[in-house]
Amino acid sequence: MENNASKPVSLPRDNPTQSYWQDPSDEIANIRTTVNLPESADVVIIGSGMTGAAIAWNLLQNATDGTRLRDVVMLEARQACSGATGRNGGHTKAASYRTFLHHAKEHGTDEAVKVAKLELENIRALHAFAHEHAIDCDSHPCQTVDIVYDAAQWKEDQRAVQAMRDAMPGHPASEYLLHTDGDIRDKFYCGHGGDEDIAGGVSYEAGSMSSYRFAIGVLKMCLEGDLNLQTNTPVHGLAKTTDGDGDGDGDYWRVETTRGTINAQKVILATNGYTAHLLGQFRGVIVPLRGHVTAQRPGQNMPQDGLPVTYSFIHGDSYDYMIPRPPGSRFAGDIVIGGGLHNMSDGGASEYGNTDDTVFNGVIAENLRECLPNYFGNSWGEDHGEGRIRRAWTGVMGYSPDGCPFVGAVPGVENLWMSASFQGHGMVLCWMCAKALTAMIDGRDDNELDQWFPDAFRVKEDRLKQPFRGALHVQPADS
Repeated sequence: MENNASKPVSLPRDNPTQSYWQDPSDEIANIRTTVNLPESADVVIIGSGMTGAAIAWNLLQNATDGTRLRDVVMLEARQACSGATGRNGGHTKAASYRTFLHHAKEHGTDEAVKVAKLELENIRALHAFAHEHAIDCDSHPCQTVDIVYDAAQWKEDQRAVQAMRDAMPGHPASEYLLHTDGDIRDKFYCGHGGDEDIAGGVSYEAGSMSSYRFAIGVLKMCLEGDLNLQTNTPVHGLAKTTDGDGDGDGDYWRVETTRGTINAQKVILATNGYTAHLLGQFRGVIVPLRGHVTAQRPGQNMPQDGLPVTYSFIHGDSYDYMIPRPPGSRFAGDIVIGGGLHNMSDGGASEYGNTDDTVFNGVIAENLRECLPNYFGNSWGEDHGEGRIRRAWTGVMGYSPDGCPFVGAVPGVENLWMSASFQGHGMVLCWMCAKALTAMIDGRDDNELDQWFPDAFRVKEDRLKQPFRGALHVQPADS
């Protein structure tokens, strides 16, 4: 693990596998708002996924007539929204009980409560924003179920749910319904003639959407608000330039790209798993993990109108996640499923440090291809006449040593900010983290922000010194 975690981090690769959501790519996929790269900007945002789009939106919305930003430039190494946001499964699912005991142990119960509340608020905010602004992204709030296959894990999960109920009684973020193994078989189509070793299950509020189309929709709104988006413009270096008098008034950042250099007053990194390519101090701290996802046609015995909930299949220290495409969407009824690490001999350790989303790991790809008939057994039936797999793709996530994102000012320098390392859970973290970051940048880092934003998410020197041990959100609290 340690060797993989400390690998040098590359730029995003050319010609990645095409995700289900990017077929076809949007009309702004290769946009360059201006033909030439601007020579200067007030703010340069690096990255055009959910985080970059949300930061741009908040900056432009928060600016008043007296403080309006003159120039906001966004740089993207490949097509717009071609990173993790455009390559995930579209799951707006927190599973906060899975990390609650860890956060409570490491940061205290109050912080754990803040995290859980933020995650649910993030889910609700995404779907509300999509509805308010009529973004065509198949926004689908719904329930989800976690099916647990390990007895010890099931016992720990029940303890975590009770701890959340005790810590935040009556709050929606602590509302979970526990299911017996019989409930799971009767209500969720699993376990009959397939994988019978079910310990129990948990259901709660979640949802799904095309995060690619959501982020593209936000970017289009930002373009109407004077965002300058420059795609296919990799950034290969950052350098601080000073005027030499020590007052900082003439300091700026030189953002070096393959198309030239931009001088910026402020730089914001929305680079997730690729962050260490630009900030060497985050090598081994924000560690890339290559994930695999497939879109599959449902078996002939599956409900013809689609499954009403989303799923996760929990195998001790790993899991697969599954999102049925909702009614009215393109390819309604398709099943999007990702994960596939739990059957690997090394538990997926070889995928850490891997940024090559142009190819597949054959073992993981086969795990995902074969898992659904095992999970659903007789409820799956014969494969669809056109074949099971519609599309398969890979993408790069970012993980931290303590299981929390890094949000705030980069230590030791001025006017360099970041929001990154979302542990594969960007859909329940990015939006609210962007809101918090823009408050910090705008000088509103105050008691109001502290009321809802976890201190554990802030960028601090001591967090950069912790050893990387893998994805904490899939490990038991006492591991």
